[in-house]
Amino acid sequence: MIDRRIKFRHIQCFVEIARERSLKTAAEKLFLTQPAMSKTLKELEEIVGTTLMRRSRSGVDLTRPGEVFLHFARMSIASLQQGLDGIELEGRRQKDKLSVGALPSVAAHLMPLVVTEFARLAPNALLRILDGPHGYLTERLRVGELDLVIGRIGPSDTMQGISFTQLYDEQVVFVVRPGHPLLSDPDLRRVADWPVIYPPAGAAIRPLVEQFLIANGVGEFPNRLETVSGAFGRVHTRQSDCVWIISRGVVANEIAEGRLVALPFRTELTQGPVGLMTRPDHPETPVRQLFALAVTNVLAGKSAHMT
Repeated sequence: MIDRRIKFRHIQCFVEIARERSLKTAAEKLFLTQPAMSKTLKELEEIVGTTLMRRSRSGVDLTRPGEVFLHFARMSIASLQQGLDGIELEGRRQKDKLSVGALPSVAAHLMPLVVTEFARLAPNALLRILDGPHGYLTERLRVGELDLVIGRIGPSDTMQGISFTQLYDEQVVFVVRPGHPLLSDPDLRRVADWPVIYPPAGAAIRPLVEQFLIANGVGEFPNRLETVSGAFGRVHTRQSDCVWIISRGVVANEIAEGRLVALPFRTELTQGPVGLMTRPDHPETPVRQLFALAVTNVLAGKSAHMT
């Protein structure tokens, strides 16, 4: 539990002294006297019960406990600033715009819930959603047409210049319509007996699917159609005997409602991370932070529901 004797002025003064490495300069920056700064630092050290800083001829140096405390003190100030920015954003009348790319694995399953939560957190923000294959969306991110992308991590050559923050893991599934002949005798080697909807080149799951098939001694499917279109896959799979190889998130709703059935294949080898992709050189904004918070809240709610 945080000691209630620690006030914001203690944290602010400590961080400013560490930044300037000078009590005098830090005091000037905060419009305080040097004795007042010294007193505040002494109070903080008495509360935490250890020396955080030592004076030397070169200025003020952090002790080892001081280095540890500085890391979290900076985080606390940054978090408080983000909260203040969020309040300012919420109070604006004009629309703050956010452009988000959503890969198929999250567009149908996760995004509707995220959009609802984001609207609650930032009712004045204007959200634009673009879906498509991994390479297309990451390129839009690089050129600044998108603020962030949410979906599976791609091959290393497609992730150049992009930061990835993992949210959860997801596997590939093989789905068919209810009553499909394969359900009575589910054998991975027999999938080739039917038409297959297969991830195209450039799809994030393509390498994982190919590795899975090789590991199980399965060759290429001669009768296959390559697409990332979730709309087409849902309709065509329900209306035919094709087998659709796709990320579980794309068809999670259909599986839950019984409109599609996942074949009981062990596809752990296709498991891969899903997360938020951003440009490191793109400054963080309050509206982007609120979107990330909306994603976190939705995933936390899903996790609590499952437990």
